[in-house]
Amino acid sequence: MSYKKRRAIVNSIFDKYNINIEDREEIIKIIRPIVRHPEFIKRLTHEFLHHDKVTLGYHILEDTVVTFNLCKKNMLTKEQTEIAMKIAMLHDLYVEPWQNNEKAKNNKLLNKHGFRHPIEAVVNAITWFPEFFKDDNEAMIIIDGIIHHMFPLPVMSVDSTNFMDLQLNNLDSFLKLDDRYKRLIYKSCSRKKFKRLSFAGSSYIEGRLMRKADKLSSLDNFSSIRGVVALVTGKNKHIKK
Repeated sequence: MSYKKRRAIVNSIFDKYNINIEDREEIIKIIRPIVRHPEFIKRLTHEFLHHDKVTLGYHILEDTVVTFNLCKKNMLTKEQTEIAMKIAMLHDLYVEPWQNNEKAKNNKLLNKHGFRHPIEAVVNAITWFPEFFKDDNEAMIIIDGIIHHMFPLPVMSVDSTNFMDLQLNNLDSFLKLDDRYKRLIYKSCSRKKFKRLSFAGSSYIEGRLMRKADKLSSLDNFSSIRGVVALVTGKNKHIKK
């Protein structure tokens, strides 16, 4: 996808939420390294449909703009806002398109996309954008925000004993992570754990505002709402295979 097309998508979201020139420049400065990444560009195409017919890249960008607005409304600092926007840009970087995916049709209920994809997204985020995870405190805020962005829907709880059971599509990347990052993932997943699931929300304001933005942008888009049930079933009759 060309730069011109990518910029048109970003501008259409800016227009939708009446983002002024100054704020547009601030948002672009933060999201630029992610939007330029080949894996993100791929997710702007119809190869990756997220909820119903909305592309994953569009969904992520819309969540990021709404997150920015919520941070301003709640008077977060510039540093907090930047972290919250990184969570938004990274929260759904799962591996494969999941609606009507034949490879996932036999997955057990708790291994369905809705319960598993936050872990895949964290692994990809750390693998593709390690520069965002150099500081332990900031890394924990971002990791925790991504893992629990589906709250109140729980997420699979991964630890050193069960990661082979999760059917991660990026298991090889998970195994290659530095132990430091694995420990942060385990710590986040261990909160409010019941059997194989963590029922916790994010511990940090940045993650909580991003989670709210995720819900608000989906509610504003009927196609997204219509596709939510596929999070558990994996099937969406409204789109072609």
